[in-house]
Amino acid sequence: MVHVYNCHPFSSQQIVQVEQEPGLVCCGGGALFVVATGGCKVEAYSVEQEGCPLICRFATMGTVKSIRHSKTGDYLVTIEEKNGATYLRAYTNWRYQAEEKARVGVRLLGHLLRGASVRGGVQMEIIEIPLSERPVAVACCSITGDLLVGCENTLVLFTLRRQNQQSLQTQSQQILQSTWPNSQQSSSQGQTSSSSQNVSALDFERSVILHLPRINPKQVALCGGYVAVQAELEVLVLKLDASSETKPPEESSDTNKDHLEDHSDFLVLQRHQELLGDRAKDCDIPVSIEKTGLEDKGQYTLSYVLFRRFTPDFFQGCSVEETQLHSLQLYPLFTRAQSASVEEPACVFCFFSLPTVGYLYSLKGGVELLSAYQYPEKVLEAVLTDHLLHVITKSALQCFTVRCAAVAARIEDPYIDTTMKACPPCSLEVCALRMQLFIGLRSVCVYGRHVILLSTADTETPEETERNAQRRGLELKEHTMLTGIFLAVGIDPATTPALESLLSRPFLSRKWTISSPRETSTVGHGWNLYVVDTVSPLTLYQEMVEYSQRYTETNPQAQSLRHLLSEAHLLLRASILQTPEQQRSIQGEPAASLQTDADKPAEEQTAVETDNQELEEALRQNCAQLGDSFSRGSQKDCHLALPYYRMSGLSVTEVMARNRPLPSSPHTYGPGFLFYLKHYLLEETEQSLSQEAADEVIDIFSQSEPSQLVSVCASPPMINVSPARTLRILQHLEDTAGVSVPLTITMATMTLLLGDLPQYTQLMERHAEMVLVYGFIEESRLLLHGGGGGGRQHTHVRPTALTRQLAKTQPGLLVAAMVALHENSKVQLEQADHVFEELCCENCFQVDFWEAMLMASSQEAVIQELLFRVVSVYIDRLTNTNSDTHPVRTHTPPRHRPLKSADDLINSCSHYGALYPWLTVLSPAHTTSSQHQEALHKLQSLLCGPSLSVDSVVPLLERLSEETLWGFSLHLLCATRRGQYDSSIEKLLDRCPQAIIAYANHHLQDKHMALWWQKLLPELCNRTREAADNSILLAALRETLVVVSMETSPTEFLELIPDDGTASYFLPHLLACSQRHLLA
Repeated sequence: MVHVYNCHPFSSQQIVQVEQEPGLVCCGGGALFVVATGGCKVEAYSVEQEGCPLICRFATMGTVKSIRHSKTGDYLVTIEEKNGATYLRAYTNWRYQAEEKARVGVRLLGHLLRGASVRGGVQMEIIEIPLSERPVAVACCSITGDLLVGCENTLVLFTLRRQNQQSLQTQSQQILQSTWPNSQQSSSQGQTSSSSQNVSALDFERSVILHLPRINPKQVALCGGYVAVQAELEVLVLKLDASSETKPPEESSDTNKDHLEDHSDFLVLQRHQELLGDRAKDCDIPVSIEKTGLEDKGQYTLSYVLFRRFTPDFFQGCSVEETQLHSLQLYPLFTRAQSASVEEPACVFCFFSLPTVGYLYSLKGGVELLSAYQYPEKVLEAVLTDHLLHVITKSALQCFTVRCAAVAARIEDPYIDTTMKACPPCSLEVCALRMQLFIGLRSVCVYGRHVILLSTADTETPEETERNAQRRGLELKEHTMLTGIFLAVGIDPATTPALESLLSRPFLSRKWTISSPRETSTVGHGWNLYVVDTVSPLTLYQEMVEYSQRYTETNPQAQSLRHLLSEAHLLLRASILQTPEQQRSIQGEPAASLQTDADKPAEEQTAVETDNQELEEALRQNCAQLGDSFSRGSQKDCHLALPYYRMSGLSVTEVMARNRPLPSSPHTYGPGFLFYLKHYLLEETEQSLSQEAADEVIDIFSQSEPSQLVSVCASPPMINVSPARTLRILQHLEDTAGVSVPLTITMATMTLLLGDLPQYTQLMERHAEMVLVYGFIEESRLLLHGGGGGGRQHTHVRPTALTRQLAKTQPGLLVAAMVALHENSKVQLEQADHVFEELCCENCFQVDFWEAMLMASSQEAVIQELLFRVVSVYIDRLTNTNSDTHPVRTHTPPRHRPLKSADDLINSCSHYGALYPWLTVLSPAHTTSSQHQEALHKLQSLLCGPSLSVDSVVPLLERLSEETLWGFSLHLLCATRRGQYDSSIEKLLDRCPQAIIAYANHHLQDKHMALWWQKLLPELCNRTREAADNSILLAALRETLVVVSMETSPTEFLELIPDDGTASYFLPHLLACSQRHLLA
């Protein structure tokens, strides 16, 4: 479906003053090239200046049958005929022919001019390009300047080469010196005269030949490695890539080569066929590569991209002769986000057309049919641009919108089609704008915002009159014969309009062949060459906005309104995506004189920046209008209101004002507006609504979606909401929908804001603490604001008023809720730390939170992080508090009693181990303050547990001295955990020998049992020998001898007795060992 809008895309037109009737026209580089009918002269006119003055004119070497201009290289290429032969020629430096008597150099391909021609300065060159077959079509790549020539069954690719003029002169001087030694002086003079002209010379190198035996090219196109060839009813697009790998050519079966020739007596109609992407290789057109480049050592690989075949439809209003493809075009599109050095376009589009339908495909990133243009009447020619598709019929110029910007925008910005940004879809139906009437249009070409039209009045020569009379007689004969056949079988065609229409079409007596385009009449008259200027995209956008007002006033929900706004959006997108070079070209600056941005005057740079600002402002206005359209639209597309409103830059209060229903309107808030508002409230932004706006939001959801009121009230932007008014609405919701935990907590928050603490306490006591924790999990923003509602790391979070109240009255509930939020990925560990810091209780609740996290978490990385943190805190407490029973704390503020004692943690958390018995000997209870004792027991418990990595704790313990017994116990624990039993036994005997037996009983077991007699017994013997009156050492020795006698044989025991020992002292233990051995 094609929409039609009465918007005028044209601003003005002027007539080019051409002396002779134009036969061919083309444009490029700011110039219009005109070839007179049947002539051998090209005239170039400036389309950038008023009146299109003549730039230059030059003669060609033959009658021009086709002419093209290349943007890269600024050269012309022609197909010419002379004396019955066809030639391909390129014209470079044509701008130097402003004076018709200027010098012209003629050379063959690859034979650069040297000698006197070089020394004479820059001049126009005519490059003769020899071909083995007759050229029928030619195309230039706008990116690289390469040349593609279509012959009867082959395509020949020529690569554009540039060679610096100085290097040419050096080669010329070397040749002259080797040939004529006396010319050395003149050569040096020539070098001096031309040294100031460092101009590159253009040349071409034949790179590759593509053989297509089953297709006869009528038109060709080339763009960035893409090659397109068009036959009468077929289009084939290939991708040609240079590769360093050698790939053997693919052999294609050719069994049906002469199929059509063998059945020349029959009318063979191929079926419709469309093959996209990799499927295109399944077409029946084989392509083989013949590489001919001498300098390029790389190989070429070929891939099929697109194949489309059509069958003539006799009921489309066109005869067989008229049903043929035309206007083949490969169109590249660069975007502003691309680097200036990048030569590969962001998008490449392929356009071709039948007389009644045009097709636009996107080739990069997957082949896709973007649009099919249904023309209202037969189209003769079409040209694709960034913004519009210009088509001509016999009597009118018409413009259609294109979807190139929709494709490019998605390639440039990955956030499109998300909740952040949006763009109308590539499949959006196209629209036609107001047409401009002309008489006898024949051809069209476009440069920037200039559309060039060639029109010729319909005049017939005597030969044409005779031919038309014969045709009408043949048509009458066919009609009479077929009518008789139908009457013979009892069918009267006059009674059937469809059958009568069929008989009126002459097709039975003609073969299915395409006639060649007729030559231009030499006796015609009444021709004109027009330059029609299109309006700027911003002006056309403004007219579309004015045009859309009629839909807004009559039916704001109309699809036509949304479609028109989408068209305006794509129009602005296409302008914003353009590179600075494209903008200058469209604004009228010739491509040949393009300069870099740094070389431009400041005024021009300012003008470009101003235009961009106006375009971006217009885009924001358009996004606001599209947001309004989708906000009131159906449920299907309502989600698009969110990204469009975001792109508009409107505040939430402005969006609310645009969607506020009129008092007399029966319409309520649209689903798109509610979708936008919910997403805005779900986002964690620093912007808060005023009380009036917040109350309006509460009213909106209480009317439209009451179930969302809890989430709305918990949203950070709603911090200024009226608590009394909101509480009444929530109470009404509870009466109608029933009691829920999040609703109760929300109501308690409102009573807290009102200062009604008894009512707050009553509401919070409705549910048990564990049930309240589940309520906080369901709506975490009741406790925390910030973090995006999903606990995104490194995002600032802050506590709510309810959180601060819980810290004062129910710290256990707060800690349990924070642990639950962390375990449900609602908050990160760093964010929770920040919350406790803001609560000014990092020295109290934060450690309780970490200890509770150790009880709940199962993530090893989190556990190790928490263990390191709590150990640091415990050591800090031991360092900053006195060990006496009356501590004086100067470094930390008074803190509350810990939620979990050491015994609680030992009993409920596997990371806290039971205290070793010998620790009670080293640090007995009631010898230090309670806070000191609690921190010591928790740290000792962690060192006794299985999870703490001792190596990570040792550097922290360096802060604690071993002078005190409790400090010594911690260092001894670490040494024991690290397996240093020998040194630990020595240190313990030195500091606290009364604990040695308890230590040995706990640690010297199993594989360490031998240490009883290998280490402990000798140490005790030595120490008692030195201090015989030490009762502690003697008691430890007796206990050790008891253990040793139980674990060794009598012989081994005798060997362990010291030589100077008293026999009566060791004899009872030896006797016990012998008795045990005998019993065993």
